[in-house]
Amino acid sequence: MATYFDQPSRTFNEYLLVPGYSSDKCIPNNVSLKTPLVKFKKGEEAPISMNIPLTSAIMQSVSGPEMAIALATEGGISFIYGSQSIESEAAMVEDVKNYKAGFVPSDSNLHPEDTLADVLRLRDETGHATMAVTDDGTATGRFVGIITSRDYRVSRLSTDTKVREFMTPVEKVVHAGKDTTLSEANDIIWEHKLNTLPIIDDDGRLLYFVFRKDYNEHKSNPLELLDEKKRYVVGAGINTRDYAERVPALVDAGADVLCIDSSEGFSEWQAITLRWIRENYGDSVKVGAGNVVDREGFRFLADAGADFVKIGIGGGSICITREQKGIGRGQATAIIEVAQARDEYFEETGIYVPICSDGGIVYDHHITLALAMGADFIMLGRYFSRFDESPTRKVNINGSYMKEYWGEGSSRARNWQRYDMGGDKKLSFEEGVDSYVPYAGSLHDNVSISLSKVRSTMCNCGALNIPELQEKAKLTVISSTSLVEGGAHDVVLKDRDVQGIN
Repeated sequence: MATYFDQPSRTFNEYLLVPGYSSDKCIPNNVSLKTPLVKFKKGEEAPISMNIPLTSAIMQSVSGPEMAIALATEGGISFIYGSQSIESEAAMVEDVKNYKAGFVPSDSNLHPEDTLADVLRLRDETGHATMAVTDDGTATGRFVGIITSRDYRVSRLSTDTKVREFMTPVEKVVHAGKDTTLSEANDIIWEHKLNTLPIIDDDGRLLYFVFRKDYNEHKSNPLELLDEKKRYVVGAGINTRDYAERVPALVDAGADVLCIDSSEGFSEWQAITLRWIRENYGDSVKVGAGNVVDREGFRFLADAGADFVKIGIGGGSICITREQKGIGRGQATAIIEVAQARDEYFEETGIYVPICSDGGIVYDHHITLALAMGADFIMLGRYFSRFDESPTRKVNINGSYMKEYWGEGSSRARNWQRYDMGGDKKLSFEEGVDSYVPYAGSLHDNVSISLSKVRSTMCNCGALNIPELQEKAKLTVISSTSLVEGGAHDVVLKDRDVQGIN
């Protein structure tokens, strides 16, 4: 006989937080949103934590290198989409890791016999004004000089002028050796009033650049998420088909954490994938799994070795799985049950496996509700797809700017691996749509506003961190009338274009 659940499957919109006691310490500036990303043992720290509880979805229309850099700057993590070639995904991961390492490999390089025309072309291609000049024109050749915007004036030089004639030669360039620490490099930069410090080895070969702007950016972004080499932390999606080839490539590229991208996590396919990773890499490679919506699904993946577990089936704004297949669960109900299972698992084993709420976020306050219900962090698709940093086009639709946004289960994405149940290498039917979302500007501005709301609400609940919120939160189910009452009602809203009458 089928199993029936007595309680309805509820969404975030059906809950409100009830205010708790707020001490004089409960101000937004005192709130910490730090949260574990991967599992850890009782009494220990998580190997990887985030400074904000936000990750971007493993989607073509959301998570590319630019998104990963922008989100890591704020303290979160992007998972580069896996529905592309292994080589392409690995290259995107490398782009993120090389973008800001403190010690940055040179990606704009010239040969002494190149010309001003080559300089201008390279500047336009890369957007970089600082270029290394090496004896072979490569990033690791013997360093012979440097080109900056101060070395030439287009109006005074012919475009066929050789680089060696106007570059700053190595003899006049302040540089440092291979054993220089980042702190020492920054001291040299400030002492000599430099914008760029080349790092060269004992044979005179170029290793890295250290930039003054990176130091300044770090000071203005205190929550940015960096690895031990001062590089941005980045995740990457994998599937249960080509993991034996994809995982090694992503690990070599520098991915900090992986995640199995699948619509259904309660599957032997995921256990097989996790088992292969553990057999070949032990615990050194961190990998999340999912998605699941109940206690059994969580226990299955936790026992299989997942470093975190994703929750959510059918709740995404472009997901039509429930409509097509009649399968899924309300996101609020799913989180509450899985969070209980996570806590029970922790009590039994001494291992804390973080859970990620994936889908169902419509309003900013839903983030706070998800955290209060037990989620350690949130994965967002539509939310991030609206920003400048998403990899999709900005288009004008009927006078309004929009961003393209499509699901991985749409015919456009053709991500059969996410929805594969052991069949043909194709989508049998669509589980996602192709759509537009209102353009919202930069990630930084929007994330700042969203998280200010989260911090303010946490203060209303008397909580200064996420574990405290989960302990103190009081949640109430609301009626349809309460939902209407919660917004503006029984008034005529002012039109800001209407002028007052004197």
